[in-house]
Amino acid sequence: MTRHRIMGLLGALALAAGTLAGAAGPAAAADPTARESGLGGAAAERRTEPPAEFGSDWHDPLTAAPPVARPATRSCEVTVAEAQFRDYTPYVGSYAPPAACGGTWAKVVLRLDGKVKGRQYDRLGHLSLGGVEILRTSTPEPSPDGITWSVEKDVTRYRDTLSRPQPVEMLIGNFVDDTYTGVIDVKVTLTFYAADGDRHTGAPDTPDRVLPLTTPTLTTPRNTERLLAEVYATGSGGGCEEYWYLTTPDAAPYSCKAADGPYREVRISVDGQLAGIAAPFPTVWTGGWSNPFLWYVTPAPRAFDVQPVVYDLTPYAALLNDGRPHRIEVSVAGVPAGQSGWSTPTNLLLWQDEGRAVVTGSLTRHEEGEPANSTRWTPATPGTPAGQHRLDTEGGHRLTVAGRLDTSHGRVTTTVTRAVHNTSVHRWTEGENQDALTANWTDEESVTRGSTTVRTARTYTMDGETTLGAGDRLRTVIALGDRAETTTLRGGRTVDRTWLDDRYTGDASYTANVPREQRHAVGTGSEHYQLYGSDAGRGCYDRTVSTAQGTVTVDRRRC
Repeated sequence: MTRHRIMGLLGALALAAGTLAGAAGPAAAADPTARESGLGGAAAERRTEPPAEFGSDWHDPLTAAPPVARPATRSCEVTVAEAQFRDYTPYVGSYAPPAACGGTWAKVVLRLDGKVKGRQYDRLGHLSLGGVEILRTSTPEPSPDGITWSVEKDVTRYRDTLSRPQPVEMLIGNFVDDTYTGVIDVKVTLTFYAADGDRHTGAPDTPDRVLPLTTPTLTTPRNTERLLAEVYATGSGGGCEEYWYLTTPDAAPYSCKAADGPYREVRISVDGQLAGIAAPFPTVWTGGWSNPFLWYVTPAPRAFDVQPVVYDLTPYAALLNDGRPHRIEVSVAGVPAGQSGWSTPTNLLLWQDEGRAVVTGSLTRHEEGEPANSTRWTPATPGTPAGQHRLDTEGGHRLTVAGRLDTSHGRVTTTVTRAVHNTSVHRWTEGENQDALTANWTDEESVTRGSTTVRTARTYTMDGETTLGAGDRLRTVIALGDRAETTTLRGGRTVDRTWLDDRYTGDASYTANVPREQRHAVGTGSEHYQLYGSDAGRGCYDRTVSTAQGTVTVDRRRC
């Protein structure tokens, strides 16, 4: 039984290409008690006994991630989109900022509320204002009786876009017929919290300009003194790039091919010169790994809130400040030539020097290590029914760039060093009735600007196996990890540190190739989300959500 047969059965590859064809803070828990719990306080726990197997309904999707913290200031809510998605027709509307909350805000929080019932695949979606993508998301797969869910995101950094009227476009590409009946019904709101004089509720430092990279060529303001690029990179579209981490070279007998194997790297260039590298996050969508019963209640990390890759392009600001058009392009290394499957909508975030009309300087350093990408296929032993093929992959890359700017407040040098690395072991049998992957990605970045250095160490992990056994009983066991540690140093002394550890484990099985009511599905899952440091409100957030057969069995909060 090939992976394509399994995926076709359940729609795990059904984040259809058309979903993104017309498109260029953490996800909030759908459980309202999560918001009421706040970010601290005494430990709380809820336990429930689960049913023997999945029924026709289950708990609404939720995550263990913290809700967005909200200041206690005057607030105004604006609805930016309200639509039912049945096909690939985007919602088109208009947005105007709220007059009642002034022009400066302490925070702006986006909230998506969705509902769907019946049968439907997982779908990708996006929301953009004035061409600036502010949300990329995916949907849960519904129960026959129907589910609701929500996503929250801090979008304060898009203040420039939100400060004036904008056209709105939203799309969650969908397909509805007599079999796939789920119509995706969503409402998206923005809540604005007015800024006041308090240091906790004043207007934060946000970009002066936010420019969507709708074409590769653009001209930036000539007094730019800081420049970030954010790329919403997703491998998707219903083909093998949705499972890029499982692809194999052409010689290996596997259903998803890529000539250079599974190593992927998201790159950004300025006028043809490599300017930034990053490891893509290995997102698992809610039909992923052949087993939606793993994700019905608790999705994998980031599935509902696709976070962008962020690059510091400040070393290139002097070059871009010359008033001429420049090419800024994003690519994904490792994707077979001519093959689609990746979407990379990009925004540029710019801070301008109020004291100068033109900021000059130069790119002073560009050191690129030789990209590494090696794969070794070990064939299964001939004549051995349980023999496994094995593909060992290791890849990595390193880049350092530096530039100086002569600003109104003095000369400032910015140095950015980034190193990415990936190792994986992929094991599978003939016919792919057993298919397993153990993989690790690291993305380490250091940005020094003047006397301040920010170091971020990211680690993503995946360890899973799907087995199709006797009686077409399919079982998936998987563990996923999303970890990051950020340290800020000033004058060589640590002044701030934030640590995040988001872990998911799951084990689910069902009988394949039979109607839904005959699958006798069972499944357990658990997400443990820990956040410590200044980003955690009171300094600590710790929540565990565990499920069995679609029931939340444990909801425990600590700190």
